[in-house]
Amino acid sequence: MTYLKNRIRSFRHAITGLCLLFRETPNARIQLIVAIAVVSVGFLLHISSAEWFAVIVAIGLVLALEAINSAVEALADYACQKEIHPSIKKVKDLAAAGVLIAALAALAVGLVVFLSKII
Repeated sequence: MTYLKNRIRSFRHAITGLCLLFRETPNARIQLIVAIAVVSVGFLLHISSAEWFAVIVAIGLVLALEAINSAVEALADYACQKEIHPSIKKVKDLAAAGVLIAALAALAVGLVVFLSKII
């Protein structure tokens, strides 16, 4: 029974983190709005199962990396007490670059999936 309680508690922590992500991270809110718009357009254009798979993976990757980036930034800010330190700046910039790479890849997926249906 303890195992099950621990899994439920772990799930609750993840839900709390998800709520924090969208409440405290403006970029995550923007990404969520874009994701909702993309999913809506996907329904309107009747994209295929394979296209849905690509869109869902791209959305999930961007949002997951935004959560990791936000966690890295919060930890880095805590570690350096919000003072600018070259090593901390480098870590934060690299984490942000990961989100940018994922967002550009998601854009490429969107162009491949939707452009031919719109034109």
